[in-house]
Amino acid sequence: MADRFEDRVALVTGGGSGIGRATALAFAQEGAKVVVSDVNAEGGGETVGMIEKDGGRGIFIHADVSKASDAESLVDRTVETYGGLHCAFNNAGISGPTVETHEFPEDEWNRVIDVNLKGVWLCMKYEIRHMLDHGGGAVVNTSSIAGMVGGATPAYNASKHGVIGLTKQAALEYARRGIRVNAVCPSIIRTPLLEDVFVRRPEAEEQWMAAQPNGRFGSPEEVSGAVLWLCSEGSSFVTGHALAVDGGWLAQ
Repeated sequence: MADRFEDRVALVTGGGSGIGRATALAFAQEGAKVVVSDVNAEGGGETVGMIEKDGGRGIFIHADVSKASDAESLVDRTVETYGGLHCAFNNAGISGPTVETHEFPEDEWNRVIDVNLKGVWLCMKYEIRHMLDHGGGAVVNTSSIAGMVGGATPAYNASKHGVIGLTKQAALEYARRGIRVNAVCPSIIRTPLLEDVFVRRPEAEEQWMAAQPNGRFGSPEEVSGAVLWLCSEGSSFVTGHALAVDGGWLAQ
């Protein structure tokens, strides 16, 4: 297992903290050369430092995935640095304000959709172009249980439902051309994004904990394990799937 991704190149967006950081570290621990991307240069640099401290190989590339030029440059620089791209984890995302649909500001709607949905599409656009010309690859997109049911915020729910639809469409388009496309759908995971929600909505922590069937929130490492499996040969017959990593949340 330690060399499951030896000689492979993995790109992780939103790699400066949380699920992205845990996944970047896990890829490196299993032999991959890792490109960490984020708008937060400090966090991304820290992730690369952790990879290198553990004996792995990684670089940081600053990118705003909502901008086509940044997404294209990110993939180009990944390939220029490491000679290829085999695994892509499109994970960058934001939550947006906690207000109801009729009060949701248009500028915030656009910002959430641009990062969470458009950003995933832009990254896939350039990742897949490379993979088509170089023997295929595996793409994993971060959706959420909020991509399967309601209960979060209007823009967040819409964006995460959109990610699943985009994932399924791309999976069908490229299934015969060596590219698998899947999504992970975490529930409540202890990340900086979650802590930000709890600052704004202190009552949410107790409410969500009470609703969690297994009685606890998940860890970023528990999501990263699912991502690596979806990128590995162990899931070679899996594409177009939205994998819930939710401690039983959706079983209720």
